[in-house]
Amino acid sequence: MAFNDRGNSFRGRDSNRGGFGGPREMYNATCSDCGAETQVPFKPDPDRPVYCRDCLPNHRKPRENRY
Repeated sequence: MAFNDRGNSFRGRDSNRGGFGGPREMYNATCSDCGAETQVPFKPDPDRPVYCRDCLPNHRKPRENRY
């Protein structure tokens, strides 16, 4: 099977599925920055902050140029 013969089954993910093909359990959380209610794919740890989609980029380290 050539790489291009795989079709679209390996590209992207269905929004209701996790990386291994099963349903992904989502947990309710409150954003540590703006206080918005959000859902995350992991059980939040009370000792660590959780951020919504809008606030998360503000807390990520800039990516190094890989090339």
